[in-house]
Amino acid sequence: MSTVDPRLSINQATIKYADLATALRVTADAGVQSIGLWREPVNEVGLDTATKMLADSGLRFSSHCRGGFFTLPAGLERDAALGDNRRAIDETAALADAGADGSTAVLVLVAGGLPEGSRDLIGARERVRDALGELVPYAQGAGVTLAIEPLHPMFGSDRCVVSTLGQALDLASDFDAATVGAAVDTFHIWWDPQVYEQIARAGREGRIATYQVCDWATPLPADVLLSRHYMGDGVIDFASLTRAVIETGYDRDIEVEIFNQQIWDTDPADVVARTAAAFAETVAPHLP
Repeated sequence: MSTVDPRLSINQATIKYADLATALRVTADAGVQSIGLWREPVNEVGLDTATKMLADSGLRFSSHCRGGFFTLPAGLERDAALGDNRRAIDETAALADAGADGSTAVLVLVAGGLPEGSRDLIGARERVRDALGELVPYAQGAGVTLAIEPLHPMFGSDRCVVSTLGQALDLASDFDAATVGAAVDTFHIWWDPQVYEQIARAGREGRIATYQVCDWATPLPADVLLSRHYMGDGVIDFASLTRAVIETGYDRDIEVEIFNQQIWDTDPADVVARTAAAFAETVAPHLP
């Protein structure tokens, strides 16, 4: 078996149907050194058990998914969402402490879409800024970086009103870079005519909290959420995007995060092996 690049991290969404124990096992068995976790599998076993399982696996922890979804107007639902984000911050800190050396306490935030019946996109984005203001002191105290993830504009109505890396950086700019950064995900930003300018800006500001990769191919499925592919199976230029990120000085793990029903239906060990091979072909050649 070829050597797995040491910076590859398997985001647990790529092997969605694997429980936490299986995800940790198949990742480590493949020679991958890092994993990004999701809250649902962690909460299935409980945080204390999850941290022990992660520590026993010997894997680094690269990020926790996800927080956010706080574009609702003031009220009980918004308060509940903010409370849930504080719990996510606590989980992130605990998991980062449990991971192997080089783990990073990064909580990925998906802002949320337009509230039901609303057309006020600008107002929704401002509520994201307000939510960050409420969460930053808590995150700072826990030593956690909040990574605002811009999503492709097709998700603007239902999942994320932050559609470009520039918008994410504008929101982050009110806060210390150690506490609020951005997630650079190739699937969501490859189309942006300002993407290289904004990656450079993110680097200057010290705000690239995580770099995530997967590919874009058309036609899109009926459920566009499940339209991600292995790197090399679509149209994204991983060479130039990866070089742009690396030139900023980014030296953390690089996560592969794929939402794809056919991939989810495949044996997770096979998925991890295929992911490592695709990473070696498309991303690793552009790393120092």
